[in-house]
Amino acid sequence: MKPLTKPSERAFARVLTRLVTCNHFLPERIALEREALGAAFVDDPSAAWNLNTDSGARNPNILRLTERTGAILGRLHPLLKGGSRLAADEREGYESLVYYYLYQLYRSDFQAMMAAGAASSGPARCFQAFARDLREYLEPARQEPLSGPEVAHAFAGLWQVERAFINIFSNIVGSSAPVARLRAAVWESIFTCNFNRYRRGLFQRMREITTLISGPSGTGKELVAQAIARSGFISFDPIAQQFAQNPAELFRPLSVSALSVHLVEAELFGHKRGAFTGALQDRAGWLEVCPEGGAVFLDEIGEIDVSLQVKLLRVLQTRTFHRLGESRPRSFSGKIISATNRNLAEEMEAGRFRRDFYYRLCSDVIVTPSLREQLADSPQELPRLVRFIARRLVGDAQGEELATEVLDVVEKQLSPDYTWPGNFRELEQCVRNVLVRRRYEPMPLPPRCPAAALAAELATGRLTAEQVLRRYCSIVYAQTRNLEETARRLDLDRRTVKARLAAPVEG
Repeated sequence: MKPLTKPSERAFARVLTRLVTCNHFLPERIALEREALGAAFVDDPSAAWNLNTDSGARNPNILRLTERTGAILGRLHPLLKGGSRLAADEREGYESLVYYYLYQLYRSDFQAMMAAGAASSGPARCFQAFARDLREYLEPARQEPLSGPEVAHAFAGLWQVERAFINIFSNIVGSSAPVARLRAAVWESIFTCNFNRYRRGLFQRMREITTLISGPSGTGKELVAQAIARSGFISFDPIAQQFAQNPAELFRPLSVSALSVHLVEAELFGHKRGAFTGALQDRAGWLEVCPEGGAVFLDEIGEIDVSLQVKLLRVLQTRTFHRLGESRPRSFSGKIISATNRNLAEEMEAGRFRRDFYYRLCSDVIVTPSLREQLADSPQELPRLVRFIARRLVGDAQGEELATEVLDVVEKQLSPDYTWPGNFRELEQCVRNVLVRRRYEPMPLPPRCPAAALAAELATGRLTAEQVLRRYCSIVYAQTRNLEETARRLDLDRRTVKARLAAPVEG
């Protein structure tokens, strides 16, 4: 059977198939765009859209990919309608072209649905048009009608992709490499590293994958959790033309450090009337009201009482729980996302955190970068973040003026190597301080023990072996003040120690 597609079209479709299933926040996405477009690829800063904090930015390469896809479909579709057939090895590429083209065609509708808070009570007005177009393009290629559930699933899946883009960009701001890696990690938390496996059925089981978010205080762990939770798959009913859930209802946060053990337990599990003093009526807890596909977010999980760790461990193992004062088991149909700024290894060593509970929480681990890491990678990130905060605080019209004032205060009142120990949260307060008083005076912090600082950074797993050796050599030398004794303690040659001490200490 002679191929219906031209060699250049088959090559383009093969690359596009890889592109639509890749992690869109990794450099491979840009590389695949370049491979697909060849000489037509526009190589300018706007092409790196995955670093852009403006999720609505439409770079020329995405537009050119869409035009090329539409042109190929425009040639093939009439042939298929006329009775021509695709070879078996052409069908996957053709379907990738169709899904990519329809996603781009309906993207503005998906965004409007997101802005309007598409919920179970509101029909998706664009579904009928989408279903007509999907059938128009795919049924001639498959030579069989598409079922209603298959069309509805495709519609829900493409809307989920757009929700993920919007949630990731709106909750995770910045253009540095550490932030780009964080966005990529969040994408994998939503879709895993194998998008095809996710699409074929794993989307139904993602609630069983727990996510643990760790990182310094003030680095946006709750925002990361929100991006993951609100990007979960939501099924669509093609008869009622309604989504099963409102995305805003998928995120159920609870700070375990802000409440007593008893209140945390009551909030999570719910209670029966009379279960304790003040329980005047039956009440459902977060585990019960969390919808299928939603997530309960447990902030500061490192501070949760051991007795509650045992009960939550059972929830994770059996997906069941009991309301306080009740013996009837109930099912938990959501996902658990937790966060901590504590070193859980130390907490487990001290007996304050159960190892079996930890190993139920760490199916998927995300580490949020500090502001110091972001600025070390990209010093120009500070003005960008200040402008973002200023615009959000006073609006676009006055945001630039406020940002200029803040950057002037930072330059004059803070040292060039200020580390922003409070991270993004501190930067927000700095902007507010300047807005109110036109100055910022950070709280003086006690000098940090070099050994403790090294231990904390070792826990993140981000130091190279060379960085560890330099840092440790300087710590031991500070104690001995003698090269020979330092070399003896470290079991190193004296010249090796001297070379490491002479080199700049990183981190």
